[in-house]
Amino acid sequence: MSQNEPMTPRGYDELLREFKYLKDVEKPRVNVEKQRAAELGDRSENAEYHAAKEKLRHIDKRLFYLNSMIQKAKMIDPSILDHSRAHFGATIVIMDVNTDEEFSYSICGTLESEPENGLISVHSPLSRAMLGKEEGDEFSVHLPSGKKSYEVIGIGYTDIFSLKKNIRSEKDFGFK
Repeated sequence: MSQNEPMTPRGYDELLREFKYLKDVEKPRVNVEKQRAAELGDRSENAEYHAAKEKLRHIDKRLFYLNSMIQKAKMIDPSILDHSRAHFGATIVIMDVNTDEEFSYSICGTLESEPENGLISVHSPLSRAMLGKEEGDEFSVHLPSGKKSYEVIGIGYTDIFSLKKNIRSEKDFGFK
């Protein structure tokens, strides 16, 4: 049985837009490109033909992956959840107990994550360590840089799409 993949409704919509764009716009365009290249003659030495075939392979792989994520998707609207505990969609402010340095992270779905912008996957070690914690709770987690101890300073909700740097618009997917 496949594991559910949590994501926000907006993240799910973005996933569907990308799938639809690849299937309805990009793949047919590359198919035409491939057909034109095939008409040029000898396919064994036709670089344009082989490039188009390779593009189609990448598109098909991405479509397969997106389809599997769509099937596994479990939409969760974090804006309506109680924010007294750390959970999917919550923004958690933590403090390193050794350095007093503060960090802010929002727990999101795998496809929505951008660690460099504080958006971490619900499956990451830090997210798993924070889940269920309340303000004032301390926890430790093994990170690539070693074992770290943190205290939860605050928990709230921030729309992750206001934090994302790589937001795609409908224009990016060829829609008007």
